[in-house]
Amino acid sequence: MFIALNIAAVFALLAGCLHGYIFILESWHWTEPQTRAVFSISSEQEAENTKEMAFNQGFYNMFLGIMAMAGAIVFWCGAHTVGVTLMTAGTASMFGAATVLFAGSPDKRSAAIKQGALPLVALVALAVAWALA
Repeated sequence: MFIALNIAAVFALLAGCLHGYIFILESWHWTEPQTRAVFSISSEQEAENTKEMAFNQGFYNMFLGIMAMAGAIVFWCGAHTVGVTLMTAGTASMFGAATVLFAGSPDKRSAAIKQGALPLVALVALAVAWALA
């Protein structure tokens, strides 16, 4: 069980880091050419028009990342129930958002898979740990 929980914690931490990176792109670098390419933003004008939305969305990603990473850290510090709860809430929200992106935007399925893979591994490991408990 503890092996599965440690795997979950590692993947929750990695998912949190990825969402931190997404936060940086969306909230700090949205109008830059490299970021526009990552998000398939065709023009500077489109980036400017969506800058406020991206800024807000970036913070959503950051808060989800913090929740998942805090869960992993708290788990490793010995507060297992709190850690597992935070990891589950954070990664389930991340995976839910990736699922919505996958289902709702066929042209962004590759991004949805990248966004959802790490949280999914964490959730599977959490489910395995729960099944073994």
